[in-house]
This record gives sequence, C-alpha cells and structure tokens, in this order.
Amino acid sequence: MKRAIIAPDTHFPLHDQAAVNCVLKAIKMVKPSIFIHLGDLGEWESVSGWKYKRRKRPPLEYILPEIEKDIEAVNDGLDQFDRVLDSVKCEERYLLEGNHDIWCNQFVDEHPYLKEIQFPTALRLKERGYIYKPYGKYLKIGKLYFYHGGHYSTVYHARQHALNLGKSVVYGHIHDIQRHSVTHLDGAHAGFSLGCLKDMSDEANTWLRNRKTSWGHAFGVVDWFANNDFRLDVVDITKGKTILWGDEIDGNT
Repeated sequence: MKRAIIAPDTHFPLHDQAAVNCVLKAIKMVKPSIFIHLGDLGEWESVSGWKYKRRKRPPLEYILPEIEKDIEAVNDGLDQFDRVLDSVKCEERYLLEGNHDIWCNQFVDEHPYLKEIQFPTALRLKERGYIYKPYGKYLKIGKLYFYHGGHYSTVYHARQHALNLGKSVVYGHIHDIQRHSVTHLDGAHAGFSLGCLKDMSDEANTWLRNRKTSWGHAFGVVDWFANNDFRLDVVDITKGKTILWGDEIDGNT
C-alpha cells in the first residue's frame, strides 16, 4: 500500500507558518512514502509580470537582488519540507510547477543568459530528488491525477474538473476547498480542490484590495489500494490547528 501527503500552494515567503507546521507535523505522524507539492511553491513577486504593470521596470541590476532574495526564501521554505521528509525516509517526491513558479522561466525567456533563475534550477530540484512536472502537466499515481489547477475556475470548479477530465483529479491554484463527484460510464470520478497554505490576511494579499474570498487552509492524505483505487482525506486547518486520525495537531507551537 502506498500513502502520500499532498501540500497545496505555499507561496513562500507569503506562507502561513502555522498551517505549514500542521503539514510538517502530519508528515511525522503519517510517515508517507510519497510527497506531492501541487505548485505555487513561491510567490515570486520579484519576477511577476504584474509588478511593473503600471510603472516602468527598473534596470536589471536593481531587480536581481530582489530575485536572489526570493530564491533564498523559497529554498528555505522547501528546506522545511525536505528536513521532515528526510527524517521519515520519504524518498518519492514530486513538485508540480504552478502559475507563479513559471514566472521564473518567463523571466529567463526575456533574459536567456540568466538560466540559473529557471524554476527547477533555482530550487535545485534534481539535487533534492524531486520529480518535476512543468506547468499544466499531470502526474498520475494509480487512478488519481494531480496538477496545479486553473483550467476551470467556475464557482463549481471541482465539478467542472471531474466532468471535463473524466478522471479523478487533485489540484490547488484556486485556494478554496471543494469536492464534487460525477459518474461516467467507467464509474465515479471526483475533483478535489485542496485550498492553500498561504497567508490569507489582507496585508499579505494587497492586490485583492480587501475583497473577501472563500480561501481555506488544508492538505491531503491519500492511500492507494493494490488495484490502484484510492482513498483521499482532505484535512482542513483552522487557525493553525487540525485533527488527524483522532490526534490534534497544533501548528502554532
């Protein structure tokens, strides 16, 4: 039997540390054989195409220190997961590129001599032992698919994923928590939106201009049966706390 922990959007360094701590403590408890990060590992404001939408972009020498600072912060965030995964000997690790992560690659498209800023290179994913899935590509384990998300962003996006893909799929990107099942000729399939691990405060999301959202903190635990069927638990986190398998996990301590 295989077991995985799934972590949604962290947006380091704009993460919620208490929510991340819940996942780290869950990894110690669950001791998964597989770890999957659904993407948007970093916020990557320094290479965002939106940052200079209304003003002129400064010379490259002024931007590079900001990029280096972001690279260091996102690496520090991934280090948190790797230390715990190493401690439980979880070697099968996947990182799915998100729409924020791909900004690094788009910046290199503009400046091809800065290849060290490419997302998989900047995060040393090969050296860390991660299997990397580029943005929009699916990971399949058993009868369950994973990708960053964003293809369908309707109000009932979990239903749209299950309907349009005709497969069971887990995704992040939209930052809220949804599940919806549909039946096809080959059986039932479900879409699972796993929320996020980002700081949800107005201060960390000024671009929302105080607009209220349906975002939520959560992570997933998946078990696969021998025939590749699966069971997925969506574990909600409230104010830095959750309950898993009857045990309280407090990420605030």
